[in-house]
Amino acid sequence: MAKKQKKIRITQIRSRIGYKPKAKATLDALGLRKMHQTVEKVASPAIEGMINKIGYLVKVEEI
Repeated sequence: MAKKQKKIRITQIRSRIGYKPKAKATLDALGLRKMHQTVEKVASPAIEGMINKIGYLVKVEEI
């Protein structure tokens, strides 16, 4: 049996305006383009690292 992978729901809760280009690039890499947009991702070390870098712009929930 395949191991069940943990999924997370990431929602952008703050505007990207006024933040550094790296923060904007991280939002783009996660697939977040607009306020209150939500994406679902499989939790991996890379995704969790991105969330840690821009935690002040996003809300994260486990699915």
